[in-house]
Amino acid sequence: MGSGDTRVRGIAARAGSWSARHRWAAVGIWVLFVVLAMGLGSAAGRVDVKDSDQLKGETHTAAKIIEDAGIEEPASESVLIQAKDAGAKATDAGFRSAVSAVVEAVDATGEVTDVTSPYDTKTISKDGRSALVQFDMRGDSDTAGDRVEPVLKAVEGVQKDHAELRIEEIGGASMMKTFADAFGDDFKKAELSAVPVALGILLIAFGALVAALLPVALAVTAIMATMGLMGIVSHVMPMSDTANSVMLLVGLAVGVDYCLFYLRREREEREAGRDADTALRIAAATSGRAIIVSGVTVCVAMAGMLFTGLAEFEAMGLASLMVVAVAMVGSVTVLPALLSLLGERVEKGRIPFLHRAKRGRNGGAPKGNGESRFWGAVLRVVLAKPAISLLVAAGALLAIAAPALGMKTQNLTLDQEFGNSLPIVGTYNRVNDAFPGGSEPAEVIVKAEDINAAEVKTALADFRAEAISSGATRGPVEIKVHDGQNVAFVYVPLVGGSDQDKAGRSLELLRDTVRPDTLGKVDGVQAPITGQVAGNQDFNDQLIGSVVPVFAFVVVFAFLLMLLSFRSLTIAITSIVLNLLSVGAAYGILVAVFQHGWGASLVGAEGVGAIITWLPLFLFVILFGLSMDYHVFVVSRIREARLRGRSTRDAIQHGVVTTAGVVTSAAVIMVAVFAIFGTLSMQSMKQMGVGLAAAVLIDATIIRGVLLPAVMALLGERNWYLPKWLHRLPDLTHDESPEPVAEPPHPPAVEGERVGV
Repeated sequence: MGSGDTRVRGIAARAGSWSARHRWAAVGIWVLFVVLAMGLGSAAGRVDVKDSDQLKGETHTAAKIIEDAGIEEPASESVLIQAKDAGAKATDAGFRSAVSAVVEAVDATGEVTDVTSPYDTKTISKDGRSALVQFDMRGDSDTAGDRVEPVLKAVEGVQKDHAELRIEEIGGASMMKTFADAFGDDFKKAELSAVPVALGILLIAFGALVAALLPVALAVTAIMATMGLMGIVSHVMPMSDTANSVMLLVGLAVGVDYCLFYLRREREEREAGRDADTALRIAAATSGRAIIVSGVTVCVAMAGMLFTGLAEFEAMGLASLMVVAVAMVGSVTVLPALLSLLGERVEKGRIPFLHRAKRGRNGGAPKGNGESRFWGAVLRVVLAKPAISLLVAAGALLAIAAPALGMKTQNLTLDQEFGNSLPIVGTYNRVNDAFPGGSEPAEVIVKAEDINAAEVKTALADFRAEAISSGATRGPVEIKVHDGQNVAFVYVPLVGGSDQDKAGRSLELLRDTVRPDTLGKVDGVQAPITGQVAGNQDFNDQLIGSVVPVFAFVVVFAFLLMLLSFRSLTIAITSIVLNLLSVGAAYGILVAVFQHGWGASLVGAEGVGAIITWLPLFLFVILFGLSMDYHVFVVSRIREARLRGRSTRDAIQHGVVTTAGVVTSAAVIMVAVFAIFGTLSMQSMKQMGVGLAAAVLIDATIIRGVLLPAVMALLGERNWYLPKWLHRLPDLTHDESPEPVAEPPHPPAVEGERVGV
């Protein structure tokens, strides 16, 4: 490695050069792309993931039978009538009067059908103190929450007339309405507040309105274009609201980051005395390349979700991959054009009290040449004692990650997800105590050539009897037959109720013993078992089976990309190890806070006791991708300095302190945005927000500011080691330009032209 003139090459440099020379064309093409993507996406409409495609296994088979039969399952509701003291019983006259009043009141609303009395269906608890009036909502189950209010008011009216009893409603529609009223706006508010938060932090970072608006504008337009593309792509791979929300988060994070990297470098070069064209050309060849390497790596990480086999994860992965690709392309094409058009006007809208602080500085508490004073001081300590720094930092992160070894994952129950903040959670618990599994029964979907054939009817009766005698359920087992479709629905309340482990064992008993002994003996009969507990178990099985291929895909391809991009086996290995350490620390924090409850009160997470099943894999993919942003940016700057002839130690010092400002600004934005989700009421969203925010904070400080320079300082020239047998690998690097000197303005370099700087 050495200094000297080099030719600007690489797609980022060529794209930046072309955009700067064809400014209006580049801006026009980008605007046209965004408008066309949105227009075509709107015209195509979005196809969402069907229930039958959500999972594999029995849950999928059951949903497919229902879908093919054209049966619309209504939203089922129950009204719990329960004595408040031990003396009252369901056989008492007052209790019977309350039951009759509930039946009449809900039926009179005209919103329900199939109202049943507990005296007919035997839905009376063993102690005789509780009973359930059951009915279905009319119309589409997906919109039942919008129509359930008159029914809820009718039940409240009966409660007022029977104060000695507890009378309360629960079911799919009432829970839908309750959650929509309580938390429906939470997620939307979090999404909407993310952009103002990012803009506010950028205003502080740049001290100028125009410079702060550029990253937000790029991120927002990338998100808008991706939303349109999602509509088009959804006709091949269905999307979802969850995928849309994740896409927005990822798009905002990488869109702002990429623009920030580019803009900071261009601004730094101008403040160092270079003319606008030279500054832009250097930014294109350096930060532009880092953006492409980072973007491709993030895309690979997001593609890992496609290996889960779970439709929701596949939708999230593809949506995230698309928004990263769009933001990456925008950063190396339209951004140079805008910077060329704006010139010095990028400093317009200076904020007075930040003007002096920002002049010639680059974030944190910087000094000349874009170097951060704080990180400069940290680096002096780290580079003076790299071995001790490595041991202390790595030891601290391993200690933080240690709780992850005992991680317990499960699908959170209603009381774990929402705590006792909602009255309906108490109703849910009381129903499960009185009727274990009654609020979330297993559903056996029986499909036969003739559902009314004698042998099928006998098998159904045997199934009902054996389900109770085996101990899988205490009953009552309800059977609904759809004669026209030759399908029967068998509802089996599972022993264990809201206890996921016990309910899971009851489900296994039904699937492995009761079904084979009864329905399984009739030729031509399908009887997949679905429901909440079954869906959770099938989801967990599918997720666990996908962990190894997803981890292997992401790690192997990220390793190869780093190897090809930096042509260093050492850099590739250390990149993977440091990223895994960052993810491990995030896992440890999650387990400590949400599972063990250490400091849980600070984030409102008391009593959760577990990590929601989907989060560890989701966090791994997202964090592994996003952490590469910082890593690629910092290592690229170190490599650039090394190519210019600096010693490895000097290159490390220069690379870390000159990137500290932009990495800090980018990290603060991400932490702030993710922390918003940590304030939401749902524990699953809280876990996601805290996990992401903690990981990004650790990654941008301990990993990039201490561990990375300590490791590189200890390795010295071995950082650039590439075995001879790997020299035949494709060369995806480019030679950054030498340290420029100020000179009169001249046109941007074109491909193959020597950089006259």
